[in-house]
Amino acid sequence: MKIGVPKEVAGDERRVAIVPETVKKLAAKKHEFIVQTGAGDGAFILDADYASVGAKVVATADEVYAAADAIVKVNEPTTDEIGKIKEGSATVSLMYPLSNLPLVKALNGRKLTAISLDMIPRTTLAQSMDVLSSQANIAGYWAVVAAATRLPKYFPMLMTAAGTLTPARVLIMGVGVAGLQAIGTAKRLGAVVEATDVRPETKEQVESLGGKFLMVQGVEVKQAQGGYAQEQSEEYKKKQAEMITTAIGKADVVITTALIPGRKAPILVTEEHVKSMKPGSVIVDLAARQGGNVVGCEPGKDVIKNGVLIMGPTNAPSNLAQHASLTFSRNIEKLLLHITADGAWKLNMDEEITKGCVITREGKVANAKVAEAVAKAGGS
Repeated sequence: MKIGVPKEVAGDERRVAIVPETVKKLAAKKHEFIVQTGAGDGAFILDADYASVGAKVVATADEVYAAADAIVKVNEPTTDEIGKIKEGSATVSLMYPLSNLPLVKALNGRKLTAISLDMIPRTTLAQSMDVLSSQANIAGYWAVVAAATRLPKYFPMLMTAAGTLTPARVLIMGVGVAGLQAIGTAKRLGAVVEATDVRPETKEQVESLGGKFLMVQGVEVKQAQGGYAQEQSEEYKKKQAEMITTAIGKADVVITTALIPGRKAPILVTEEHVKSMKPGSVIVDLAARQGGNVVGCEPGKDVIKNGVLIMGPTNAPSNLAQHASLTFSRNIEKLLLHITADGAWKLNMDEEITKGCVITREGKVANAKVAEAVAKAGGS
């Protein structure tokens, strides 16, 4: 199978979906690669690096699309890109189909086998293929480092000739992969770290990293499947807001990470919360791309509200493009080894990983959840 790797067209994207290490490994499994010149520039990977492991480097994206049996990208294909993909072939990338039904319709219209990396089930078997987790891990690390560079004080406690300097206080809201990495990174930098999550079972994880877990007491917590957060009751939200109001007023840095698949990000930090923070404090909203957890957050921008810096990164992993590309590529490598054999597709639609991530196939919506969403929207 000929796998095409075009240069990403999103303006804020520095990652590349496939790195030379993966080209070399998959070439041994009868896959060929066509890479657009400059595809790896943002991650400081040279065209020569690809050529040295057997990839064919071509000048334009059009050449990639014309030659490839499957297109592999980081971000979802644009309308223009979909039109260039050979009808009946395949495309692999992040797609977020449950919140982007027009994309599903466009992919289906070209009879593409569309494999959505964000729909890979979060199971033990699929862990090595989990792009969302690998990129969230990087985002959590970056958020703390970014906040540390903008906070006008040290993170650790320091004893100096001028006296003792107290450590920064960091509050992490949402204890998924990004949140856990943020906790660990902030703790390593010497901050006092607190964390909160709607899932009480994360308490042990927080404490194992040296953080203090803040938990709402006396209210039923709704559980969700797949390791994601679940939308909570109004009573829970009220109790959580009261608890957070106390914690956030003491915090120097707040990092929010809460996401609900297929829906707008829940609001965790209100305007009043922001007002309660000390001038010079920093908030990093890692949910900015999905609308944000923070009132006043502007996706893609850094803004100051009441003396508080609110950072709204929409593509945090791209800021660490080398390692983000490497881990992304390794995830795809494991997935392709799972769903191909001898250089051809081996799609078993009864198998959990395959039926989870294959969105469209042979002119039909193949994923049950996406098909249901399309039906409710009145389309096919």
